[in-house]
Amino acid sequence: MAVTLERPSRPETALDQGELSSRAAAEAYVGGVCFKLGPPSLIGAELEWLTTGPTGARPSIELMAAALGPHAPSSIAPASAAATLPGGSRVTIEPGGQIELSSAPFAEAEALTRNLAADAARLRRLLAAAGIGITAAAADAARPPERLLRLPRYTAMESRFAGVGPFGSLMMCNTAATQVSVDAGADPAEVRARWTALYVLAPALIAAFACSPELYGAPPGEWVSQRMRTWLRLDPSRTRPPVADWADPIAAYAHWALDVPLLCVRCAGRDDDWSPPPGATFADWLGGALDDEVGRRPTRADLDYHLTTLFPPVRAAGHLEVRYLDAQPGDTWTTPIHALDALLGAPAVVAEATRLAAPVAGEWLLAARRGLADPDLRAAAVSLLELAGAHARSATAAAELAAAVRRCRAGERPTRDRRRPVR
Repeated sequence: MAVTLERPSRPETALDQGELSSRAAAEAYVGGVCFKLGPPSLIGAELEWLTTGPTGARPSIELMAAALGPHAPSSIAPASAAATLPGGSRVTIEPGGQIELSSAPFAEAEALTRNLAADAARLRRLLAAAGIGITAAAADAARPPERLLRLPRYTAMESRFAGVGPFGSLMMCNTAATQVSVDAGADPAEVRARWTALYVLAPALIAAFACSPELYGAPPGEWVSQRMRTWLRLDPSRTRPPVADWADPIAAYAHWALDVPLLCVRCAGRDDDWSPPPGATFADWLGGALDDEVGRRPTRADLDYHLTTLFPPVRAAGHLEVRYLDAQPGDTWTTPIHALDALLGAPAVVAEATRLAAPVAGEWLLAARRGLADPDLRAAAVSLLELAGAHARSATAAAELAAAVRRCRAGERPTRDRRRPVR
């Protein structure tokens, strides 16, 4: 269910040559692949960790590939089978050597967290045997950013984000998230309600789960989520769609996606990808504006690739990926999973959660900067977690959410030990 950003590489001759006849056809294609309609029933997650090699520095790509063996992703071991772990999770690597588990989809959050925890333990053992440690932290405060993956897409990202100071490289190399994926909805009306809820809830949930006050090389300033700070400083055309104006998320997402500037283009006969002119969009390419530079019009495969270079806080990828939460300390990543599972569990709960979070719906910057120190954000976070607890799907989830309510009411950030939060 969770989507990785780096797809297995293919020879250029194997590119899908399905033609896109017009902008309308392209938008219809995006709406169909990004929003799979059906009764909401599945949940998935992605967990990211920072990695440390035997000397305390970032581990080399070669060392990680050897440690992961058949589970190594093709981005670091092209011949690897990229086999899933026993619980169904797939391993991927982020630019700075962060390691990620993308779960299989499950019908119940309890099954998801159980299998993901088992795979996380397996991953930790595989890496430990090679002297690699993993740290559950949303921001690396100890090491300068260093990009280990030399894939063309990351070179293009680094170049594109260079104009926003250090935030691009810090985001790519020094941050980690807990991501939760949920079904889009049974029909356009339910998609709209769930999509709207995930955006309206965002500031309160960012505040509730913020735990990255320190980040190496970040400009001065006190922030409870330095990880979210980096995202808020990046290219807004790619990371901040104007969802407040979207009455129809399916159509609007497709329209927005085509107008986002191209990050890079895969070109036949080249060993690497091509960086398009600044500001050139997929719609420009589709309309013929890049005929001289690229030598061909885009295919469906090109559009699929372009969609993976969009980084909104909630990304439509068949399902909805919630991408705005900090990686949680220790094993507390289960709590935001249970929270979102409960808050999206029924249409009436979705509507009530949206109502409770509405007073702080636009306060993304305030949530990343002050978090629970802001009384309105704290009140909204407490109310949402209380609502989630009332609709929890298991006794374990209810207990975790009750502990999160107490922590947020006290204005405390998440810690490894749920029993002893610290300021």
